[in-house]
Amino acid sequence: MHFFLNYLKKRRAQIIAFIVFFLVFLFAFALYDLPTGAVVYPALVCLCLGILAGAVDFKKAKRKHEMLCEIAKLSAELIETLPNRVTQDDTDYQEIILHLKEEARLAEDCQNAKFADMVDYYTVWAHQIKTPIASMRLTLQNEDSPLARRISDDLFRIEQYVEMVLCYLRLDSDATDYVIQKYDLDKILTQAFRRFSGQFISKKLSLDYEPPEFTALTDEKWLLFVIEQVLSNSVKYTPPGGVISVSVQQGILCIKDNGIGIAPEDLPRIFERGYTGFNGRTDKKASGLGLYLCRRICRNLNHRIWAESGREGGTAVYIDLNSRKIETE
Repeated sequence: MHFFLNYLKKRRAQIIAFIVFFLVFLFAFALYDLPTGAVVYPALVCLCLGILAGAVDFKKAKRKHEMLCEIAKLSAELIETLPNRVTQDDTDYQEIILHLKEEARLAEDCQNAKFADMVDYYTVWAHQIKTPIASMRLTLQNEDSPLARRISDDLFRIEQYVEMVLCYLRLDSDATDYVIQKYDLDKILTQAFRRFSGQFISKKLSLDYEPPEFTALTDEKWLLFVIEQVLSNSVKYTPPGGVISVSVQQGILCIKDNGIGIAPEDLPRIFERGYTGFNGRTDKKASGLGLYLCRRICRNLNHRIWAESGREGGTAVYIDLNSRKIETE
């Protein structure tokens, strides 16, 4: 009904012209005392023919409208065909659309080129910065003092930040290096524990862990990154002497700590980009990117991640590894 009213509104000039012409002829015939039936009868015939032509035109207009509605749902790069050009307005509008589409394509190509250059730059930067980090770590291997251990912890955090930068850039890249296979979850977890061993020792944290007999369909490198980010938060917010437990039940990995917990009002938003919450604002060093990257990676791997916490009851992060839609390579 809405389209029909709009159609009549668009054709109102022709309708008004027909009525005016009819009235002019009717007035002229009446003025010269001629039979008005000579005007009314042809007018009725013209009206019937006009309604028939209007019905055909309305059907074409409705078909064109429906086609345009379907095209409007597509992105610019997917628009291949447009309705046939009937009027000069159609030609002008389609020329404008094609021109804007070409501009959008060129802008996207330029943006992709800039993004690729940025990714290449930071990739080179990450590899370059790893050299002095490795050199400093080798230097500290022969040192066993509180200062050396603190510097080692700082180097470990720097390495994490470098990996986070690379991960953030690669997530939006067209080229991905996912290798989806079946991996022994225990081996992935062991790698993460080994990397955080120094952090556990320095804070005197206990690890409650029983190796699971579970094979996950995932990507080893990216899942390891997610686990390390969750462990990093657990280590950061668990007080000295605390306990971090890692368990797997029915394909769901649970990393739980008895740290300071997450405020109930912050819990629904901890996976948002840049959101640090009460604890992050207190710590002043949180970036709000770690858990955001975890959620993005888990979505790409078809894993589900969520958290449960109480302000005084610690935090538990769950990762559902029961993937069913990704395929092995």
